[in-house]
Amino acid sequence: MTQTAPESLAGLTGPVARFLDGHPDLATPYLVVDLDVVEKSYVALCDVLPGVRMLYAVKANPAYEVLRRLVGLGSGFDVASPGEIARCLELGADPALLSFGNTIKRERDIAFAFDSGIRTFAVDADAELDKIARQAPGSTVYVRISTDGVGAQWPLSRKFGCEPHDAMALLRRAARAGLQVGVSFHVGSQQHDLGAWDAPLARCAALAETLYRDGIELAGVNVGGGFPAHYRQPTPPLSSYGTWIQSALARRLGGFGGEVLAEPGRYLVGDAGVIESEVILVSRRPAAGGTRWVYLDVGIYNGLAEAVGEAIRYRIEAPNASGPMEPVILAGPSCDSTDIIYQSADYALPAGLSVGDRVRVHAAGAYTSSYSSVWFNGFDPLPAFFVSS
Repeated sequence: MTQTAPESLAGLTGPVARFLDGHPDLATPYLVVDLDVVEKSYVALCDVLPGVRMLYAVKANPAYEVLRRLVGLGSGFDVASPGEIARCLELGADPALLSFGNTIKRERDIAFAFDSGIRTFAVDADAELDKIARQAPGSTVYVRISTDGVGAQWPLSRKFGCEPHDAMALLRRAARAGLQVGVSFHVGSQQHDLGAWDAPLARCAALAETLYRDGIELAGVNVGGGFPAHYRQPTPPLSSYGTWIQSALARRLGGFGGEVLAEPGRYLVGDAGVIESEVILVSRRPAAGGTRWVYLDVGIYNGLAEAVGEAIRYRIEAPNASGPMEPVILAGPSCDSTDIIYQSADYALPAGLSVGDRVRVHAAGAYTSSYSSVWFNGFDPLPAFFVSS
């Protein structure tokens, strides 16, 4: 069973529509995020994964408004830097609910996190474990194991994680150093394979069994993120993710007494955001077989970084343009040849689309404003506005 965006997300939410209607002259591009959608997504995920502690992946959208809403809901946070730590704590987050999940940390940043009250860290290498042992004594270390990322639109398999035999060595070393130990993994962002969590949970179970024989008990298992936003490709309903993950947990870790954590990012904020942009040029190029090139004032470098390689394919519409739909190549505004958004993904927009028309990018609340460049080509970072009913 698959579904596209829920009915409430198929178009604009009321608060977003009112903001757009009320600011017709606001300079584009800009992002509008509906905080009510963030809250509904958080509550829905907690409902389908009862008993799982949620750690919002701050990097997905670190805006104060988003973090403040999630702090109020009791969320924990997956943080990747001192800046993210400071921002969460400034808004009243409990440091006991923060996990320094980046496996690549400066030693002084570990010390800062520990001094701030954080007691949960992730590692996947010997040298990283040594830093934790020196700077965060008595903490809980989650050893991250690798996954293949199959089924994910944004795989995370190359840079992070270690093989199970290396993980075992790290877990034993950590326990000998007086640290509590857990195992974590990430199946890849925007994961469409409901069964993707089963194999890594089986590896977690094997590690737990071997450690138990050594007299070491796992403090927890972190199942990572991967829960999808609603882009062009249909996704299974959230309830199916809950059913499959709970089933895998019961099958692989039945009777497990430790804590289970998850790190949702994209799912919580992706569907909450819409980018309003403007057409700045329409042309036809013989080298492209006469296909229309539509140039927007938002592109790879000022908001749509995840369209690199056409990995994340946003839902895009031109709400006021008329005429039959025609194929287009979409590109951004920068003076850079790599700033092509979609060339082979079969996008189409109305034939009457012209310079000055608005183009809307849906499900754009995650990894857009936070990825936007500082001032590449002189373009300002993507502004963001936050609304609520």
